[in-house]
Amino acid sequence: METALTKTSRKRQVVFLALLLLLWEAGSESIRYSMPEETESGSFVANLAKDLGLRVGDLATRRARIHYKGNKQLVQLDVKTGDLLVYEKLDREVLCGATEPCTLHFQLLLEKPVQFFQGDLQLTDINDHSPEFLESEMLLKIAESAQPGSVFPLKIAQDFDIGSNTVQSYTISPNSHFHVVIHNRGDGRKYPELVLDTALDREEQPELSLTLTALDGGAPPRSGTAMVRIVVLDMNDNAPEFLQSLYEVQVLENIPLNSLVVAVSARDLDAGTYGSVAYALFQGDDVMQPFAIDEITGEMRLKRTLDFETARYYNVEIVATDGGGLSGKCTVAVEVVDVNDNAPELTMTTLTSPTPENSPETVVAVFSVSDSDFGDNGRMVCSIQDDLPFLLKATFKNFYTLVTQGPLDRESRDEYNVTITVTDLGTPRLKTQHSITVRVSDVNDNAPTFTQTSYTLYVRENNSPALHIGSVSATDRDSGPNAQVTYSLLPPQDARLPLASLVSVSADHGQLFALRALDHEALQAFEFRVRAADAGSPALSSEALVRVLVLDDNDNAPSVLYPRHNGSAPCTELVPRAAEAGYLVTKVVAVDGDSGQNAWLSYQLLKATEPGLFGVWAHNGEVRTARLLSERDAPRHRLVVLVRDNGEPPRSATATLHVLLVDGFSQPYLPLPEAAPARAQADSLTVSLVVALAAVSSLFLLSVLLFVALRLCARPRAASGPEGHFPGHLVDVSGTGTLSQSYQYEICLRGGSGTSEFKFLKPIIPNLPPQSTGREIEENASFQNSLEFD
Repeated sequence: METALTKTSRKRQVVFLALLLLLWEAGSESIRYSMPEETESGSFVANLAKDLGLRVGDLATRRARIHYKGNKQLVQLDVKTGDLLVYEKLDREVLCGATEPCTLHFQLLLEKPVQFFQGDLQLTDINDHSPEFLESEMLLKIAESAQPGSVFPLKIAQDFDIGSNTVQSYTISPNSHFHVVIHNRGDGRKYPELVLDTALDREEQPELSLTLTALDGGAPPRSGTAMVRIVVLDMNDNAPEFLQSLYEVQVLENIPLNSLVVAVSARDLDAGTYGSVAYALFQGDDVMQPFAIDEITGEMRLKRTLDFETARYYNVEIVATDGGGLSGKCTVAVEVVDVNDNAPELTMTTLTSPTPENSPETVVAVFSVSDSDFGDNGRMVCSIQDDLPFLLKATFKNFYTLVTQGPLDRESRDEYNVTITVTDLGTPRLKTQHSITVRVSDVNDNAPTFTQTSYTLYVRENNSPALHIGSVSATDRDSGPNAQVTYSLLPPQDARLPLASLVSVSADHGQLFALRALDHEALQAFEFRVRAADAGSPALSSEALVRVLVLDDNDNAPSVLYPRHNGSAPCTELVPRAAEAGYLVTKVVAVDGDSGQNAWLSYQLLKATEPGLFGVWAHNGEVRTARLLSERDAPRHRLVVLVRDNGEPPRSATATLHVLLVDGFSQPYLPLPEAAPARAQADSLTVSLVVALAAVSSLFLLSVLLFVALRLCARPRAASGPEGHFPGHLVDVSGTGTLSQSYQYEICLRGGSGTSEFKFLKPIIPNLPPQSTGREIEENASFQNSLEFD
């Protein structure tokens, strides 16, 4: 047995011994009350709160309950007053039978916190039953030779009451032959015997009829009667005698029907009919016909199933009667031996479900166990599954509590199916299983978690207002309100960012919307944080970073920086007629406010006075001569260059260039006419101007040479070149938007009317040696551009 208990303890089984009383917070003394049976329903028994020293308000707040074995409600508790009241009329004979005293046990259970009190209610007997004979007539055969003083047993009357309320005396109707003598049985009950006072004479009176009366001790007394019929027989000298006056036997309660219990034997010394013996049961009130006897053999057999839990002992009286009417009596004491034929019973008193997670050790259920068997057959072991976070604890008598080992985690498991197994220690062992479902309620112990720590969203510029640009999503492992997530925008770290006017977030679904049209050129990217908070108390939250990239749209056409169109006289490019093929005339400089491929620019010659003379490089906008110049080429040329980006759809702009072919840079500047009539007029004036120009050309050349000499003398350090950036009026015409290191130009020929003054330009160090450094080119360029003529 010790080995079995050790194994069960490893499985967290709790061994409960019937004799071991484990009390929790309550004392070991029971509160005892007494009341008469048949008390009306609702009658006052006692004030339980006062007797236990509890405040009346504690009964309701601590969820007081009355518990009974088998869940049969006997009394009820008024939690408002603390009074213990009778639930229904109680019948002592039904509840306890002949058991004295009749004590009903109940327990007061306080659930918060768990506390037990034992209560006993004793029912006192009232005289509510009259004595009653099982047979209304008894037959006695008495030989006329019977001597005065002979005793003849009579059957007793049964009375379901106990104590003084049961049968106390017997009387016989007045007669001249018999009187009644009362004797006490071993169990305290009284039985009558008929005593012969005077001899009988069959010839004078062959038969007598007497009335036997049984009286109880109640006030007033109750009575019951039976007829005793006496038949007088001829001479019979000897009455039957049993070999034993008392037979003691033990019988298992589960023996089959018709099994032999005992065989009695009686003998009669007479011969013939007077010596033949017949056996019969002399039945009393405590014999509920479980046995039958063979009147010839004296074998007493079982005719009804025995139950140790109902009756443990039987006293059976057997009478042997001979053919002459004389009889003898013996007693058979039958002890019923218990077998393990009752499985344990489990009664669930209270179940707390759902149970909050993260709570410390918590009482989940309170239940009681019982077994009607005796000894080891009634000792019980309780256990649950091994893989559960619960423990069984023995508390008060047959009560157990199911408690959590520690905090539960609803997110890991929200429901447990607990099977409570109650096993007795009998042979064979019987068990009962009871399954309960423990649900775990949620507490807000998990913050919302975003699916990503950061989100990158893309939105194309010039979007429509209230455009859905993306979503953020967070989940919460909790449930109910604790898992309801709402989203909100956090203030931006950069106070200059007008976040409230840029985006908004849907509080329920985390959808992000652009509130207004975005401009890539003004704001290419911005970031902010979104908070996800649950609806728990207190609320938990988390944050995620959202980065919004504004994608470029081809909404800006190329802008031509050179040549500029500012409303003044157009710029004119001078090209010497001696220029070789590939000579750099100028460079169209353009920019695009867009980015990416929308800002990739390409150039092409759209229109030209003489298409085959000039060409434009597609990637950098350089305008170069396509071939050698000749004297037959017109001196004036107008070029239209198309600048187009790589967007979809592409956008473009045009630049108009005026090119003047000159024999040398000493040739005076002749502005290009603006219209065809103006050119015709200028041609007509050419002859008249030739003379004037020839006259002043010599003077002009001398003035220029003098002016250059004076400048060289005034600025001796001009050749060193300026440090730092180029002057602001110089423009880079390379593919990257800045002037190349090889050529620097003045932006345009200028003049108020176009006739009073002009500037000229020419390549600076056109044949630069390969080993020249960028610094040397820059110094030479600076020096050459310092030459100006007024």
